[in-house]
Amino acid sequence: MRPPAFWTDDGALARALTPLGHLYALGDRWRRRAATPWRAPVPVVCIGNLTVGGAGKTPTSIAIAQRLAASGRKPVLVSRGYRGRLAGPVRVDPLRHSAADVGDEPLLLAETAPTVVAKDRLAGVRAALDLGAEVVVLDDGFQDPRLSHDLALVVVDGGTGFGNGRVLPAGPLRELVADGLARADAVVVIGHGQIRTDRPVLRARLVPDEASLRFRGRKVLAFAGIGRPEKAFATLAEIGADVVRTRSFADHYAYDEDDAAILIEEAAGLGAEPVTTRKDWVRLPAAAKPLIAVVDVDLVFADEDEVARRLAELRRG
Repeated sequence: MRPPAFWTDDGALARALTPLGHLYALGDRWRRRAATPWRAPVPVVCIGNLTVGGAGKTPTSIAIAQRLAASGRKPVLVSRGYRGRLAGPVRVDPLRHSAADVGDEPLLLAETAPTVVAKDRLAGVRAALDLGAEVVVLDDGFQDPRLSHDLALVVVDGGTGFGNGRVLPAGPLRELVADGLARADAVVVIGHGQIRTDRPVLRARLVPDEASLRFRGRKVLAFAGIGRPEKAFATLAEIGADVVRTRSFADHYAYDEDDAAILIEEAAGLGAEPVTTRKDWVRLPAAAKPLIAVVDVDLVFADEDEVARRLAELRRG
C-alpha cells in the first residue's frame, strides 16, 4: 500500500485518529511490560525502525552482516518474510524460493549470509542457531518484546524522519518515538536530515555500486515499488542517467507478466532502458528479468570505525 498523505501533512484526519493512536501506543507498552524476553546463547543484533514502510532496514542488515563476516564471525540473518507464503522457519534458497515464497527482502539478505525466514522470530533465531550462527542479525523485530537484543539499531530515513510524529493509524509510527529511542543503542540516519535524540547517531548513505555507474549518460525508464520510489529515481539521476520517465508502485508490489510487458514496451518506445531496484527485480516474472536492468546500492557509514567498535564489543556466545 501507499502511505496516506495525512501521515506527513498532519491535517484534520490525523488529529481525528490520534485517540486510536494513543490506544495503539498503550497496547504496545502493555505487551512490552508483560513480556519476559528470551536471551539467545549468541549475540542478537536487531535492525529495526519506528515507522511502517521502508526506512532502510534491509540494506543496513546487509551492511552489518558483511562487516561481521569480514571480522571473522558467522552471521545468520533472520527475517519475518513479509508477504511470503512460507511460515517457516526455513532457510532461504534463492535458487529454489521466489519472492512469493519468502518475501523479497530475504532473497536480498540471502545473497550476503545464510538467511532464515520465520513468522515466529523466536523460532527463526533457534533455526539460525542450528545453522551455526555466531551472531544473529534480525531484519526488523524491534517491536517484538519476546527477544533480548545485544545491539539494537533504529534506522531512520533522513528524508522523512518520523512523518507527522503520530502513532498508527493517525501516523506512520509503530510506537511513540520516545519509547522506541529509549531502547535503542544507536540510531542509524540514512541520508540527509536531523533527528532529535540523545542516542548516539550513526550517519550513513546509500551509494550506487560500481556496476551501476554504467547508466551514466544513458536513457532509462525508472520504476520502483519500494517505500520511497523517488529515492531510487534520485540515485539514477545522481549517477548521471537520463531518467526520461518514472513509474511508482506500492511497496512490495507483485509485478505480473502484463506489468513487465508494459514497462518494457514503454521503455522501448522512449528509446530507453527499463531499470529498477534489486528489491523490485526479485519480484519480476522470470521471463522479464533478463530484459530489465538493476541499479544496486551499498550502505556506507560515515564512521566505519565506530560501527566496527560496536560490533567487536558483542559478547562471544
